[in-house]
Amino acid sequence: MRFNLVALIVIAAVLNACALQPEALNSELIEQRFGSYGIDVLEYEDGVRRSSLYSLEGDRKVCRTYAVVLFDKQLAPGVNAAHAEVLAGQSIGATFKASDWEIRKSTLYVGTLFLSPADHPVGQLMQLDEPVELAMHAYRLNVKQKSQSVNYATIVELHHPDYLSPDQLKVLYVKDVQSRISDTELDQLQSLALGTD
Repeated sequence: MRFNLVALIVIAAVLNACALQPEALNSELIEQRFGSYGIDVLEYEDGVRRSSLYSLEGDRKVCRTYAVVLFDKQLAPGVNAAHAEVLAGQSIGATFKASDWEIRKSTLYVGTLFLSPADHPVGQLMQLDEPVELAMHAYRLNVKQKSQSVNYATIVELHHPDYLSPDQLKVLYVKDVQSRISDTELDQLQSLALGTD
């Protein structure tokens, strides 16, 4: 079998370019897909923020990603200004990106979480009527600027089935899984996502 050197160089260049692309933000993906984006912070207590990343359908807000953020207890002083904006209700990724921080996600888990919409506020936010398997992504968020790298938060996201399916989520993030988590850790993340912790 003969290899085409030019084809191999082109493929290597494309793969290298993909590796250097900045990570797409959830806010950007929602706006691209649905034509609008907004965020409602639903609750902030004891270092945990729950929010709805939504798009508009007419005058209705439809939650596309339900995000639970567990902020690291010891944050480096360099992130104070961006962190203050986040605590005031701004989008995490968009805020850090606007402040020239690189955003890095270290995936802990990609999978599903069963949700019975009639029984849970997340189902109401997503305007779901039937029980459904939601795509779930749990990751560590690190931000980097020049030589400073800061562990910022652990984030658990549940995605509306019209936004990201479990298979689509796996295509986006399964290659980035840095570590396997135990069943106990997974139970804790799922409890955190559903507010039963």
